[in-house]
Amino acid sequence: MKISFAKPHLPAEDAVIVGVLENKVFTPTAQALDDLAAGGIKRAMDASKFTGKKDQVLTVLAPPGTELKRVVLVGLGKAEAIDAQAAQSFGGTGLAQVLSSGDSVAAIAIDAVAGLKISDADFAANAAFGAKLRSYRFDKYFTKEKKEDKPSVKKLAVLCAAAGAKAAFAPLDAIAEGVFVTRDVVSEPANVIYPETLAEECKKLGALGVEVEILGEKQMKKLGMGSLLGVGQGSDRESQLVIMRWNGAKDKDTAPVAFVGKGVCFDSGGISIKPAGGMEDMKWDMAGAGAVIGAMKALAGRKAKANVVGIVGLVENMPSGNAQRPGDVVTSMSGQTIEVINTDAEGRLVLADALWYAKETYKPKAMIDLATLTGAIIISLGGEYAGLFSNDDKLAERLTQAGKSVGEALWRLPMGDAYDKQIKSDIADMKNVGGREGGSITAAQFLKRFVGDVAWAHLDIAGTAWSKKDTAICAKGATAFGVRLLDKLVADHYED
Repeated sequence: MKISFAKPHLPAEDAVIVGVLENKVFTPTAQALDDLAAGGIKRAMDASKFTGKKDQVLTVLAPPGTELKRVVLVGLGKAEAIDAQAAQSFGGTGLAQVLSSGDSVAAIAIDAVAGLKISDADFAANAAFGAKLRSYRFDKYFTKEKKEDKPSVKKLAVLCAAAGAKAAFAPLDAIAEGVFVTRDVVSEPANVIYPETLAEECKKLGALGVEVEILGEKQMKKLGMGSLLGVGQGSDRESQLVIMRWNGAKDKDTAPVAFVGKGVCFDSGGISIKPAGGMEDMKWDMAGAGAVIGAMKALAGRKAKANVVGIVGLVENMPSGNAQRPGDVVTSMSGQTIEVINTDAEGRLVLADALWYAKETYKPKAMIDLATLTGAIIISLGGEYAGLFSNDDKLAERLTQAGKSVGEALWRLPMGDAYDKQIKSDIADMKNVGGREGGSITAAQFLKRFVGDVAWAHLDIAGTAWSKKDTAICAKGATAFGVRLLDKLVADHYED
């Protein structure tokens, strides 16, 4: 969908999306359209339950006195509560009403409203951003889709008088492209996206100036990455470690911030095999890696003035005659030994070596890992929050605030020695599971053993990486949770 910006006018497009403030307060464009329709829009509103509350929707078909096919009224809520997220929700909610309507051209009317938390230009830019995010659809494998089910809107005009709206949208557009890459790779089936092909997707970031290096199994073996390699040894697909470097800071030698992603491209559970029901969902057990890839694209796309390294460990966890067994002991790159109690607790084994590699190679000022790590976090937090674990209060607070700013909420959970004792092994330095109690926390305690003194945070995104319902800015499916959060973290704290 092509997005353009234009000066305000009474739209001649197929459909127009307009905002209405709470208590049925019309914006200027809504009032002008109602005047053309001889009060028809207001009468339609009065006949419904629409009052202008946030994200309420009312569609008026073919208003008399206009050439429009439809006017979509979207509730803005109270003016003083309208921030960037509310603007995004306005744009996404409105577009969702017309996306498959049969209309090919739509417009969003952005009116000056007193008392907003953001400028008119930022309101317009974020409305466009929300609309673009909502326009995403993974439909490449449909061959017999009905015409009425296909998206029809090809062009979206953002009508705004504020100077700078188009310029404000440019970095948001780059972030959206990062989000789309993540949604693409997470949505792909595992016969299409596996370690080698996902590494190839990473290489495409080179066109934006990202330096990409790929380590194969021979190289990882030389580095001593027995923890990561043990996970992938049952698969015919070769495991990969991909390093993506964006050096956008003025001082190219400044220590980077490091993002590390779990990339289990398919997780059967290995010898500790999962139940058949729902196993198809395990194609998105690489969503942490997907988020890191998308974040690197977003940062490079908007030319972030920061040094950032993204590292993703890519494996398949499969059962075979060569697969890792429960009871095996592996030696990680750190030299620490791990007793593998459950081969389905494999993501932490991948991250152990990836985190140690990031710490030792790049000496980062901060390190954040993202992983669909535990089912326990879904039991704890559902799909509303991702779990946050950290050894650094300042970093944890920064991440929490970044999440609030972009609508990717985090909830910090405790860590401590009592939990750490649960992963004590009788024959090795540690075991990879600590029992049913506090499963997300003991997983984080495991990871903590591979980060040293670096400020570190672990985000367990198992409950937020995939949505089973539509939202204002995302159709059901891959959410790309983490891309906007990481970009915001860098923008607020790590850029020159």
